[in-house]
Amino acid sequence: MPVVVALGAFLMTLLGGWTAQRVTDRRHLILGLAGGLMLGVVGLDLLPEALDAAGRELFGVPAALLCFVFGFLTAHLVERLLAVRRAGHGIGPGERVPQVGLTAAAALVLHSAMDGVAIGAAFQVDSGMAVAVAIAVIAHDFADGFNTYTIAHLYGNNRRRALLMLGADALAPVAGAASTLFFTLPEQFLGVYLGFFGGVLLYLATSDILPEAHHDHPARSTLACTVAGVAFIWLVVGLAG
Repeated sequence: MPVVVALGAFLMTLLGGWTAQRVTDRRHLILGLAGGLMLGVVGLDLLPEALDAAGRELFGVPAALLCFVFGFLTAHLVERLLAVRRAGHGIGPGERVPQVGLTAAAALVLHSAMDGVAIGAAFQVDSGMAVAVAIAVIAHDFADGFNTYTIAHLYGNNRRRALLMLGADALAPVAGAASTLFFTLPEQFLGVYLGFFGGVLLYLATSDILPEAHHDHPARSTLACTVAGVAFIWLVVGLAG
């Protein structure tokens, strides 16, 4: 079942890459909705489940929350390192370095593989959480596919290379979900991992997806899509409970 769900992420990633080649003015609404879905999953489902599964505390702080902060900081660190590398290449307004684009796209592929692991891990907790995590992953994989193609192509890689990176990004969540069929994660580790994944997901939503959604577009309709995304996850969590 996790692999079947991950196929949805596969298709959504390809759709994102296809859209990147035919950008429309409605992209900000899609990204706004994706950001709301991600925020809803983190705050309303992932963190409560992670806190319950991880159980123990470290120096007075729940282990799941520590991993949540660590996940957020890890995503931030990776992004900063990529920014430093871009600056180190002395990239000016009209300059493009293909290797930087491939590095950034490869980071997105790795992240997509972890998305697949998260889907498999959620299925090992319960079906309600699996549905919520799957919705978040599938929703934001549109943005992943869009960004993978855009970043690779933006920095001077030809269309073939950009499409290869897009294909790798689409297959990554399927591979990640399939890997969880061969092992069962202990409940405490699940709590720790889901906390970490929640931190990464929140960082992507707040530093990448939502700012891009509101960039140079009227905020009202985009904000409505974001609120609708959160409300939808609340509905899913309520029905699953």
